[in-house]
Amino acid sequence: MLLAGLLAGCASFEPPRPFTTEAEALSARGAPTRRWSNDDGTSTLEYSTQPNGRSCLMVQVDQGGIVLRQWDALAPENLARVERGMDKEQVSRLLGTHRSEQRFRNSGEEVWDWNIRNDGPGIATLFNVHFIDDKVVRTSQTYVFPRDGAVYGGWSGYYGHPWGWGIGWGYPGPFFPRPFGHPFFW
Repeated sequence: MLLAGLLAGCASFEPPRPFTTEAEALSARGAPTRRWSNDDGTSTLEYSTQPNGRSCLMVQVDQGGIVLRQWDALAPENLARVERGMDKEQVSRLLGTHRSEQRFRNSGEEVWDWNIRNDGPGIATLFNVHFIDDKVVRTSQTYVFPRDGAVYGGWSGYYGHPWGWGIGWGYPGPFFPRPFGHPFFW
């Protein structure tokens, strides 16, 4: 019951209230991760929570310091705006600071990723943007699973085997209530 209450408390955080001025955003959030100058004379303040968070607040302000709009750059509708052929700066301006990057020599790909809201199996979801020759070639999502196999049951191994050996027949005794560790036999 206590665990349910704690989890409900974590889920009840409200999105940030809309700011009206740049000074208000700076006093509430502090210095931005990056400040982007836009072609129309406005600027965009980026408040990224990467590498551990799942959001990136963007606040667009005019030359007088009035907030024109604010949005979460890692919302699903914004992720869908990444298109083939975009360069790295365009992707950074659209999604904010990335969590990490990996290079794959054989394919010539460089992959940037962001933590996003977990809507699938596992403990985390990553949104990936794949670049070849500094241009976007595709996007993908990665589901992250715990290393100890806790999603699948048991203590540390896959399907309850303490050392994670395949199906794991388990042991009769104090660790398992039945002679076999696989859930099929429970």
